[in-house]
Amino acid sequence: MNEKAREIAARVKVLREIVEIPIETLAKELGFDPVEYTAWESGEKDFPVGALVEIAAHFKVDLSELMSGAASKLKTYCVTRSGEAPEVSRRPMYGYWNLAYNFHGKRAEPFMVEAAAETENKPVSLNTHPGQEFNYVMEGRLLISISGHDIELNPGDCVYYNSSEPHGMKALGGKSARFLAIVF
Repeated sequence: MNEKAREIAARVKVLREIVEIPIETLAKELGFDPVEYTAWESGEKDFPVGALVEIAAHFKVDLSELMSGAASKLKTYCVTRSGEAPEVSRRPMYGYWNLAYNFHGKRAEPFMVEAAAETENKPVSLNTHPGQEFNYVMEGRLLISISGHDIELNPGDCVYYNSSEPHGMKALGGKSARFLAIVF
């Protein structure tokens, strides 16, 4: 796990400890497996982005604050120029860039996500988090698995789903796939 991920885990732990809530209680309140949550908070595993969205909402902090340690300030609008969105997670073979990192009080979290070409040769890694998600494929081909259903998406295709169902994705066709993911 990289240093940035450890810092995020430490900030989550501090928030939990400030309100004096046990790990098991918080995990159950948010719909996470307590063993999995413990691995995230201890730094053994990276927090999935969707889980961080739920944790930020639970503690009433912006995701950008949880991710960076700095408060977001923009309340009317924010512009994120091409190539300037901060990377928020470094899960192997996936890149996540927060497209509205500096807007205060967001009701959704928009990300640009890239699934590396190498994901095609691996099993789909499933995760769950409360809420809903919208994915719009911009480049490449993407296989998304939602609750046991495998769906192939091409550029211009999109899917909206209940993210509390097991879901995951991988690139197809030997090339990386880029898609817009909005987590609600």
